[in-house]
Amino acid sequence: GYVNARLEKETPIFNKQRIDFAPPEKINSLVVSSNQLCMSLGKDTLLRIDLGKPDEPNQVELGRKDEAKVYKMFLDHTGSHLLIALNTSECLYLNRSVQKVRALSRWKGHLIESVGWNKFLGSETNTGPILVGTAQGQIYEAEISVSEGSLFSTNPDQYFRQVYTLEEESGPAPVCCLEIERGIEGKFFIIATTRKRLFQFVGKVPEGTEQQGFSSIFAMHADHLPSFREFPASFGFSEIAFYTPKLRSNPRSFAWMMGNGVLYGTLDYSRPDSILSDERVWVYPSDIDITVNKPISIVLTQFHFLLLLPDRVKAVCTLNGQVVFQDLFLEKFGLLTRMIKDPTVQQIWIHTEKVVFRYHVQRESRDVWKMYMNMNKFDLAKEYCKDRPECLDIVLAKEAEHCFQNKRYLDSAKCYALTQNYFEEIALKFIEAKQEEALMEFLIKKLSNLKPSEKTQTTLLTTWLTELYLNWLGILEGDPSQRNLYLDTREKFRTFLSSPKNKDCLFNNRASIYELLASHGDTEHMVYFAVIMQDYERVVAHHCQHDEYDEALNVLSRHRDEKLFYKFSPVLIQHIPKKVVDAWISMGSRLDARNLIPALVNYSQSASTQQINEAIRYMEFCVYQLQETQQAIHNYLLSLYALCRPDSLLSYLEQAGTNPNRIHYDLKYALRLCAEHGHHHACVHIYKVMELYEEAVDLALQVDVDLAKSCADLPEDDEELRKKLWLKIARHVVQEEKDVKKAMACLSSCALLKIEDVLPFFPDFVTIDHFKEAICNSLEDYNKHIEELKREMEEATQSAKRIREDIQEMRNKYGSVEPQEKCAACDFPLLNRPFYLFLCGHMFHYDCLLQAVFPNLPAYKQAKLEDLQKKLAATSQPSKSHHRPKDADSISLGKGQQSREQIKADIDDIVAAECVYCGELMIRSIDKPFIDPQKYEEEMQSWL
Repeated sequence: GYVNARLEKETPIFNKQRIDFAPPEKINSLVVSSNQLCMSLGKDTLLRIDLGKPDEPNQVELGRKDEAKVYKMFLDHTGSHLLIALNTSECLYLNRSVQKVRALSRWKGHLIESVGWNKFLGSETNTGPILVGTAQGQIYEAEISVSEGSLFSTNPDQYFRQVYTLEEESGPAPVCCLEIERGIEGKFFIIATTRKRLFQFVGKVPEGTEQQGFSSIFAMHADHLPSFREFPASFGFSEIAFYTPKLRSNPRSFAWMMGNGVLYGTLDYSRPDSILSDERVWVYPSDIDITVNKPISIVLTQFHFLLLLPDRVKAVCTLNGQVVFQDLFLEKFGLLTRMIKDPTVQQIWIHTEKVVFRYHVQRESRDVWKMYMNMNKFDLAKEYCKDRPECLDIVLAKEAEHCFQNKRYLDSAKCYALTQNYFEEIALKFIEAKQEEALMEFLIKKLSNLKPSEKTQTTLLTTWLTELYLNWLGILEGDPSQRNLYLDTREKFRTFLSSPKNKDCLFNNRASIYELLASHGDTEHMVYFAVIMQDYERVVAHHCQHDEYDEALNVLSRHRDEKLFYKFSPVLIQHIPKKVVDAWISMGSRLDARNLIPALVNYSQSASTQQINEAIRYMEFCVYQLQETQQAIHNYLLSLYALCRPDSLLSYLEQAGTNPNRIHYDLKYALRLCAEHGHHHACVHIYKVMELYEEAVDLALQVDVDLAKSCADLPEDDEELRKKLWLKIARHVVQEEKDVKKAMACLSSCALLKIEDVLPFFPDFVTIDHFKEAICNSLEDYNKHIEELKREMEEATQSAKRIREDIQEMRNKYGSVEPQEKCAACDFPLLNRPFYLFLCGHMFHYDCLLQAVFPNLPAYKQAKLEDLQKKLAATSQPSKSHHRPKDADSISLGKGQQSREQIKADIDDIVAAECVYCGELMIRSIDKPFIDPQKYEEEMQSWL
């Protein structure tokens, strides 16, 4: 609920303020418009005040020497043009921008009672065509203009011509008020009042001729009276007031004070003849006596009209005609003279002869909602309290109760849902009245107004509404006459289930909703709800249970959920295999074929050969289109081929190739499978892939000798095996087929076979005629081979002889060294130390050559060289014993000499094998750096 507490006393709607102003003379008349206030003081003074700058008043003298007094003053809507009517039937004019009052000569002789200003053409320097009412009942049209160059260089009154005369039953009557308003489509409405009558002149002024005035409108009523309202009583005058909203140019309501009371209502500019609408009369109460304390003035606000009496102000609400405000003035201020309203700022002014008061209208609409509510105008009441939730709640509750009492239960439910009334009370109220539809409407509206945080209430309402909908649908479904209502309710229920706002709640409580739907046996909506919840597993399961396999597959295909395909494919493929396989193919690589194999296996075991073709079709799609490499898929396709399509089996195996690393099926499984089904060709192919050529030939010989021959030639790198395989073929041809010619053909097919290899296979009784030619060919080959061997032996003898000659020549070869020759490595004389001389001409000291060769030798040769050097050094040391026997010493020396020579020869083989500059050693060292990387820093430092 709401807490409606006022922390301080609320200010009244009409807040009175006394103006701090002491007039030097009595106030005769006061007018105000657009924040411009003019008052007549005494006999000859005029005071003008700009209320925006109240401290800068402007005083103007009328300059009258006679006894003339101010009778009335009129100020236009801009606050620029002031007309001063004198009791001597004269009229003066004062513009806001000047100080001098001008007499309007054309107006002389007329006592001015009212002026109808032109709000559409008037400006600060020109009034445009205006209407003037006199005490004699004439209506004149006039225009006042001031020159911008030299003011009043000409007469301000442009023209002054009579257009009409108002009459009552006794003759012409004073024109009390005049008002000009423009409606739609160029239509003008002129309202004129006398003491008892209210006249309306309606007519169009052609576009562009507005400046010519309103004569044409009055001319239309020259022969007949215009429409008017008349009341019998009169207190000598009347006054009409209008209310114009801030942002509108035309008044919206009126109030006419006359002898019988106040006629008030609204203005409707769309009506053809009269703009007065919703007219009501407020009759003067008993405390107003028109003979003693008759009303003086009236002003109209948005919801009130204020009457000025000699000693008080009464405010009456236009909605209910009740007096809502009364303000009594003290006698010391004197009698109240006049009340006027500034239409632009909505301020009300009251004056006596010596005091001025001002009323501020504050929040006039604060209690309007209550009045509209009591009048059962709930829409208007809600409009005026939309920013006050506590008041809006009261209005809604009252409207809901009103609708309930008038049996408008649905409207009542909508209103109750927006109130803060107790939920349980309202629900029970509809239940007791047996208004389930209204209760549902109430719950729906209540649910839509809940906040996301109110999850418990949302769950309660959602579940309850589901139950009510199902009950209501159950009742309507059994009544054929309520078919349209059933369809409408079903659509509402589906909208409720699919509402985005309810989605989270329904999803979190879907188990309860499913139970409710199941308890009512409403499978249709169970499926609908499952689709909304994207619970497609339940939807597909439902279709499968009711043998609606096509529908189930449509759901799967539409939502493309792989897990659902895996789950329901075993069932669906039993009934609609072709469509299921089409659906699988459309899913493409999104499905893992391995997960579908169980469904296919189960199906293929119980199906005919024709139905197995569907399984093969999908497996072929996976292998050839999707390029699947999974072994399980290829193995299963093999098993299907072996079972139903042996022709496709061999082509598949051949297409898979013979490289075991690129084959995706299991070779052993395939071999066993083909063997079980007797597909020998396929077995032979698998043996070949497995490189089991003997088994391949053995099996091929059971099928086709040519197939065996193709297998026998496969081991190209193993001649012994090839010969063995061909011998198997030959033995088979001789012993099994007993075909000598074919056996001889084997000899020509394989160059490794000789006639002597095949002869043991023939039986003893076979005559030589069958293979005489083969034997002759074999003997010729042997003769050729023997001749070839003889030729090779002769060539070898000649080569040996040439080698012996070369060796002898080398032994006798020598080189000469001059005494001045130097070592190629160290450039010192060569003959100083042991040296080597190479055929290329390079000469090296022994130690220089060793130093150059050693770093470039392999590690094992370096180690061997070091070992030989150590042995050589050991043989060079003298014996420690000086008393050895002579024979023993000779033997020892001989052995040492022999050993030493051998060591030196071994060292020469390593060190002097080739010239270090001309041999391969130099070529191999070409990529080695000139400076050892490990000694680079040291070398670089030596150059600094």
